[in-house]
Amino acid sequence: MIRHDGLLVSWLGYATLRIEGAGTVAYTDPGRYGVLDGYEPHDADLVCVTHDHHYDSDGIRRVANEDTTVVVYEGVDSHRIDRDVERPSDLPCEVRTVDSEADFAVGDVVVRTFPAYNHPDGEHLRENGDPVHPEGFGCGYHLTVPSSWGREVRVFWPGDTDVLDGHAELDVSLFCPPIGGSFTMDRHGAAALAAALDPDLTLPIHYDTFEALETDAPAFAADVAGRGVPVVLDEPVSDRAPVE
Repeated sequence: MIRHDGLLVSWLGYATLRIEGAGTVAYTDPGRYGVLDGYEPHDADLVCVTHDHHYDSDGIRRVANEDTTVVVYEGVDSHRIDRDVERPSDLPCEVRTVDSEADFAVGDVVVRTFPAYNHPDGEHLRENGDPVHPEGFGCGYHLTVPSSWGREVRVFWPGDTDVLDGHAELDVSLFCPPIGGSFTMDRHGAAALAAALDPDLTLPIHYDTFEALETDAPAFAADVAGRGVPVVLDEPVSDRAPVE
């Protein structure tokens, strides 16, 4: 767990963040690969899901309660997912679908979404040449969360994406980039984006969950710190397998 501007933030593994502010608890992409095994707090006010690969109805049920608002990217399709998941509409809480240009409030949290995808002429392609995450497949989330210090803290989880035009223009206090590469920006691209964003703090996630996401997190931290940007690592212990 880290403390940042009156927020308590924990990386629970894979793409799962728990963000606790002033009377508000938000999660990003809860679940998959056992990251929530033995964890069932049902304390979420807000859950944000970026795309199919991170949609886990069991993980959502572990953190949600009847008063939770679950925000799901409109492209999430339970029939396309090759895992046993419930339809979002069958979850026992309010579910709101969004596109990649949403801007609204859930309680005291302002939720904004942004495109998340791999460049069609980039490195993250399937064998048939299609991007692993094509444009329109998912989104990233920018959350403005009231903190216990009376501040509004802007948290940015880009989702599974390469660095895109427009990312560097965002106003971000806590930047939580994926750094595992293979399916997303790697630690070098994320470090360059951190320098461009100049956030108050950078907390990397989405790495080391399984072999394809293994990376040198301390080297990332050193790179970001060397660019004059505060950075912290919050590494959960994991020993998991599967693939994206």
